[in-house]
Amino acid sequence: MAKGKKDKPTGGNTIALNKKARHEYHIEQRFEAGLALQGWEVKSLRAGRAQLKEAYVKILRGEAFLIGAHLSPLPAASTHVDPDPTRTRKLLLKRTELNRLIGQTERAGYTLVPTAMYWKHGLAKLEIGLAKGKKLHDKRADAKDRDWQREKERLFKQR
Repeated sequence: MAKGKKDKPTGGNTIALNKKARHEYHIEQRFEAGLALQGWEVKSLRAGRAQLKEAYVKILRGEAFLIGAHLSPLPAASTHVDPDPTRTRKLLLKRTELNRLIGQTERAGYTLVPTAMYWKHGLAKLEIGLAKGKKLHDKRADAKDRDWQREKERLFKQR
């Protein structure tokens, strides 16, 4: 009997992280969305040329879109296509998830923030966080907690 295929470890499935999102927002719920991409974009994702730093998610006409994500085109990707690195990309979500996100963003004052982009079964996925903005004192408290945790680890390590 033949054995099933196993995924080869390729050094991690993460394409890009948005570290700034955890600093700027309280992320309360996370959703996984697919991305509608062009061929050259998939090639650049495989090369790890994606950036989510200034990106955000917006819901227009009942559909979710990723705006501001930068995918740098490869120099030899395609000759007949004019690549736009920051084009608006459609997100693929289930209707129930979309309805929940529409309700939360319109009524409850939440915002949608892309937190990570990664590979899952050969498909590019985007993790979206349903988030509320942090105030300055919240950011200071988080930094204080991080510093204390780091100091505590050092103390335990010395003993």
